[in-house]
Amino acid sequence: MKKSEAGIRHRILRITVLLLVLLFLVILIAVGIGAVFVSPLDIFKALLQWGGAILKKPVPPKVISIIMFIRLPRVITAAIVGLSLAVAGASMQGLLRNPMASPDILGVSAGGSLGAVIAIHTGLFTLSMFMLPLMAILGSLLASALIFLIASNRGSTSLLFVIIAGMAVSSFLNGLISVVLLFSRQWEISQFIFWTMGGLGGRSWGHVLLVLPFLVPAITILFLFSRELNLFMLGEESAFATGLNVETVKRIILILSAVITGLSVSISGTIGFVGLLVPHFFRLLLGNDYRLLLPVSALGGASFLVLCDLIGRVIVPPFEIRVGIITSLLGAPYLITMILRYQKRGFIAFKV
Repeated sequence: MKKSEAGIRHRILRITVLLLVLLFLVILIAVGIGAVFVSPLDIFKALLQWGGAILKKPVPPKVISIIMFIRLPRVITAAIVGLSLAVAGASMQGLLRNPMASPDILGVSAGGSLGAVIAIHTGLFTLSMFMLPLMAILGSLLASALIFLIASNRGSTSLLFVIIAGMAVSSFLNGLISVVLLFSRQWEISQFIFWTMGGLGGRSWGHVLLVLPFLVPAITILFLFSRELNLFMLGEESAFATGLNVETVKRIILILSAVITGLSVSISGTIGFVGLLVPHFFRLLLGNDYRLLLPVSALGGASFLVLCDLIGRVIVPPFEIRVGIITSLLGAPYLITMILRYQKRGFIAFKV
C-alpha cells in the first residue's frame, strides 16, 4: 500500500513539474510575441533590471515598459483566470459526477454580468478601473447566495436543485440585464457587449492584486478536498458511509467554486469552455484521481488561456480577437465531438 501511495505521489510530482515547465515556456512566448518582439534573454534582463540589477547592456526603457506594464500583467491575468476556471470546473464535475458540468451552471457568470452592466449603465466604472470588477464580484456572490438559498432545505443542499436553481436564476438575471440594456445608451450597450466577449486587454497589476488575495486561499482549500471529491465520485450515500460529512463538504465545494468563478469573471468578462474542456481533457488522459486531476487542470487551464489569448492577439494583426471568442471557437467543436462520442457508446446520461 505504501509503495502504491509513493508511486502515485511520484506520478503527480512528475506530471506537475512537466506542466509547470510547459506553463513557463508558454508565458515566456506570450510575453515575447507582439507588435514589438522581445527575445527571452531580453525578458530576463528586463526583469533583473526592473528588480534593481545594474547590467552592462541595459534594456531600453521602452522594452521594460512593454514587458512590465502591458504584456506581463495581461499574461499573468490570463494564467490566473485559466487556472481558476479549470479548478472550479474540475471540482464541479467531481461533485456532480458529471463530465459535462462547468462553473457556469452555478449562475455566477450571469450575476457577474448583471453587476458589470449596472456599473456601466450608472457610470460607476468611470470612477475607477476597479469599479467594474468589484461590481461583477458583488453580482456573482449575490447570485450564488440566491441559488444556494433556493436549493437548500432543512440543512440539506440538493445538487439537482442547485443545477435547476442555477438555470432559473441565470434566466432571471439575464432578463434583468436585458431590461437595463433597454434603457441604456448605444455606447453603454457596446461597452457591455465588449465585456461579455471576455477579454484581457488593458489588464494591470492592480487587477491581479484585486483578486489574488482571495483566489489563493480559495483554490488552496479546494485542493485540500481532493480526497473528498474522490469519495463523491462513488455517490453521496457511499461517501456518507465512509464517515464523510456530506452536506458540509458539499456546501464548501459549491461555495468555493462559485467564489473562484466570480472572482475570475470579474477581471476577464465571461470566458466559456475553460472549466468544461480542460478538466475533461485531462480526465480522459490521466483518470479520475483528484489528487492529480486538480493540479494538472490548474496548470493546464493556465497554459490553455494564455495560449488562447496569444492566438487572439497575433492571428489577424493589428486587430485583436478577444479571448472569449477564441475559447468558444475551440471549445464548441470539442464539446460536439464529446457528445457524439458518448452517443455512439449509447450513454443516455453522462457520468464520471
